[in-house]
Amino acid sequence: MATRMRTESMIPIAEKVDEVGFFSLEVWGGATFDVSIRYLNEDPWERLRLLKKHVRNTPLQMLLRGQNLVGYRNYPDDVLVKFVEKAAANGIEVFRIFDALNDTRNLETAIKTVKKVGAHAQGSLCYTISPVHTTEYYLKVAQRLAELDCDSICVKDMAGMLMPQQAFELVSALKKEVGLPVHMHCHSTCGTAMMTYLRACQAGADILDTAFSPFASGTSQPPVESVVAGLRGTEYDTKLDMELLVEIAKYFRGLREKYYDPLHLINPLAERVDPSILTHQIPGGMFSNLISQLKEQNAFDKLEAVLKEVPKVRRELGYPPLVTPTSQLVGTQAVFNVLSGERYKIVPKEVKDYVRGFYGKPPAPINEEIRKMIIGDEKPIQCRPADLLEPELNKIPEEIQPYIGSDEDTLTYALFPQVAAEFFKKREARRKEKAAALTPEEQELEEVAALSAAVAAFLKSTREVKAVIPTRNLGATKITPWVLAARQELAR
Repeated sequence: MATRMRTESMIPIAEKVDEVGFFSLEVWGGATFDVSIRYLNEDPWERLRLLKKHVRNTPLQMLLRGQNLVGYRNYPDDVLVKFVEKAAANGIEVFRIFDALNDTRNLETAIKTVKKVGAHAQGSLCYTISPVHTTEYYLKVAQRLAELDCDSICVKDMAGMLMPQQAFELVSALKKEVGLPVHMHCHSTCGTAMMTYLRACQAGADILDTAFSPFASGTSQPPVESVVAGLRGTEYDTKLDMELLVEIAKYFRGLREKYYDPLHLINPLAERVDPSILTHQIPGGMFSNLISQLKEQNAFDKLEAVLKEVPKVRRELGYPPLVTPTSQLVGTQAVFNVLSGERYKIVPKEVKDYVRGFYGKPPAPINEEIRKMIIGDEKPIQCRPADLLEPELNKIPEEIQPYIGSDEDTLTYALFPQVAAEFFKKREARRKEKAAALTPEEQELEEVAALSAAVAAFLKSTREVKAVIPTRNLGATKITPWVLAARQELAR
């Protein structure tokens, strides 16, 4: 449900959610962009625009993977800058920006661009447990984020390993030494997130991430209704309307029961409380991926061996936090190590690139013996990885150009070339099928509506009016709702 919910299921409840009074709604970014075009045949940009029309009071938030944007590799600066600009123009007001390695070099361009477009830049600390990930380590990263002019700091506990007392100590230090608002993002995987949230509040945390109860707990966040109820009557009382929250949860519960996992994509193991994560440290999304990989290889019986291998690989690779994309790198390497019967006999290109430094600087040095096994005598790079990348926005192939109708389309292709090409072709086929069913008069009105909507979107993204389109006398021709909606958009 986290990524497969369709836009048509979001819109009916969006205005109700907008009434609650949340700090923000995370509605975009992360894996949702890829899934929209790959599996749902939906334009993620259009989803964002539609949500913005219905959510007028609550800032829309996205998850931005630093230089990885919403993908799984580093993208050049021209793609990153244009992406942030267009995301803001289409409705994103809060950008939660993180780097899987907490390498702030991979965050600099994104943060500067977010500030340039006037949005809220939230720098993230990817929380994990290791000998090098101390409170002092996180403070150093947070201080650098403050120097980059971030508006707030997110403690991103994607694996649900942040214990209550550690949360108290970390948040206390952040409030004292950095002074920015602290936003807690904890998953409920090991069952302690509610206690962690309370201790974080006692230390001065400003914002808590939650999910509506039908989608909460397990590898998700704590339920918003429970958090609101638990804090009622305390100095941390949110004052949110419980009746409204229950009404919204009822809608989502019906949606979950109606559409829950028809393709059997969710393994029940991913929804249970699992304190063993404190040992293997595998986040929920990564755990689900490992299960899928092993099932595809008819090797589900090797799950226990893989869970034991993951911490070993992580230690040898310099203790990277297990979040996209490093979680995939560590997980895949652990699977290969177990299934091949010989450790590092098979090494994916992505793991080699990680060891070469193409993802950034690992939190700790990579085991020298392992490094030589993977890349031999090759020396890792020392510069910011994106400094080695050539601009890509001007490299759209000629055969794709006819499908490009906007800057957003260009960005979609730059991010996911193969998937985007198929998406564009299917979209064009749907448009032709629709056009074939229209009368000539209806086709003309559809063209007018499309042009009007495009102009409206353009005017929204600019501070000054660039052109005025004269009205047309259509006589007795019937005005469709599409045309009326476009005109109303222009008039706002």
